[in-house]
Amino acid sequence: MSQADAASLHVPVLAQRCLDLLAPAVGAPGAVLIDATLGMGGHTEAALRRFPGLRVVGIDRDPQAIELAGARLAPFVDRFTAVRTTYDHIDDVAAEHGRGGAVDGVLMDLGVSSLQLDDAGRGFAYAHDAPLDMRMDQSAGISAAELLATAEEAELRRILRVYGEEKFAGRIAAAVVRRRESAPLTRTGELVEIVRENIPQAARRTGGNPAKRTFQALRIAVNGELEVLERALPRAVEAVTVGGRIVVESYHSLEDRAVKAVLARGATSFAPPDMPVEPETHRPYLKLLTRGAEEADAAEQARNPRAASVRLRAAERLRPTPDHLTTPPPRPRSPRRNAA
Repeated sequence: MSQADAASLHVPVLAQRCLDLLAPAVGAPGAVLIDATLGMGGHTEAALRRFPGLRVVGIDRDPQAIELAGARLAPFVDRFTAVRTTYDHIDDVAAEHGRGGAVDGVLMDLGVSSLQLDDAGRGFAYAHDAPLDMRMDQSAGISAAELLATAEEAELRRILRVYGEEKFAGRIAAAVVRRRESAPLTRTGELVEIVRENIPQAARRTGGNPAKRTFQALRIAVNGELEVLERALPRAVEAVTVGGRIVVESYHSLEDRAVKAVLARGATSFAPPDMPVEPETHRPYLKLLTRGAEEADAAEQARNPRAASVRLRAAERLRPTPDHLTTPPPRPRSPRRNAA
């Protein structure tokens, strides 16, 4: 895929709104922005074009994404660096590439990328028959086929119910277990057929493809998306310097709930309501920049169908986080780096 192909396939969601929110923090010469979900580089390209003094560090676990984004961003080679890792290593990335160990802005565009959805061979899309893979980094972890072959029925039911919010998780999980007793599930088409057969006909008439929730759930489980996000969010806040900003786009309720919790925590006073004077250590360390979660308007959705489910939240860093609130969640492995 060429640089032009990457640019045409990937239309970044709410790009100008994201940049408007980041602008007060990243518009000055020498500012550093971390694009924590680089993908094919759409948001990064827009930022580099708009802010000529900005440096961007892009994080992605997918080597194909880094290769394509690197080609797309070749005109900005002196202001762009790619790091191959999961974005829960954002604190390490900020320490290495930021100014004084911190950065001026963080942008997160969560979920599966256009690259992964549009590459039928990766197995993310229920609309194309392909191997059941769904790994964002195909060199690590277990595939969706391996998960379906080895997980207990109760665990499959939990994955579908929690990550996919699937009402018929029990039926689908039981059907998968019955099927694998005779032959393993290896193709996306086989899984789609199982889902269709185990969702009542009345429930198939609304909400799009009935396999959508199952595929979402498996993708989240295979890539550990929510675990990575829950580790990454507090680290992203800590990576941002005072006066800096964090902007996050999420695409389903589980992601948005996690984002809301972390930003709301930072924007809340820890002083008891009856305390006459609010101590400095109890004051909020974030200021919310959006009223709730912003959604894309009809014009944006018409230009970019992926924007239909976006929920955007943003915050500004007001002061350092009090010491008693800065313990980071544990992290399981070290990052892999690849400059581009």
